[in-house]
Amino acid sequence: MATTQDWINEAEVIRAQILAGGAVAGVAAREQVAGLTGIEMFKAMLAGKLPFATVGKTLDYGLISAELGEVIFQGAPQNNFLNPMGTVHGGWYGTLLDSAMGCAVHTMMPVGRGFTTAEYSVNLVRGVKVGGVYRTIGKVVHCGKQMATAEGRIVDADGKIYAHGTTTCFLFDMPK
Repeated sequence: MATTQDWINEAEVIRAQILAGGAVAGVAAREQVAGLTGIEMFKAMLAGKLPFATVGKTLDYGLISAELGEVIFQGAPQNNFLNPMGTVHGGWYGTLLDSAMGCAVHTMMPVGRGFTTAEYSVNLVRGVKVGGVYRTIGKVVHCGKQMATAEGRIVDADGKIYAHGTTTCFLFDMPK
């Protein structure tokens, strides 16, 4: 089993690879993604050929891997994510789960198809620690013509679960 330090090292290598490819946080231009499937877009992001999401920069999490139907992000909550009670705000969990589950669905999209989250639910089962390192794993459960569902988990390197969720996504043809 991997250790937290293994995860940190792996994320540093991936981040360096993305930056070496010239990517910055931003939004891909329509011309950059025209003709690409969802999984091809994520492979291009990991190679630094497409920008990565600005929300990841804001909330200190990044893409670790993308395969057909599965995406993994890694994040470390910071002090500025605390709520007034001194615990990590539920929105941090929700954002990471929404990202991983939605992106897992995105990997399934053929050229010319897109998705949007219709709903998602989040179950917090224990509190993450500021500065701790966590992975959010999103996996597609079903991908049809109009709807897709996925599930996600936030875990630590020991496999302990901190939150889990599900999503339903609406699938559609992208505007020409």
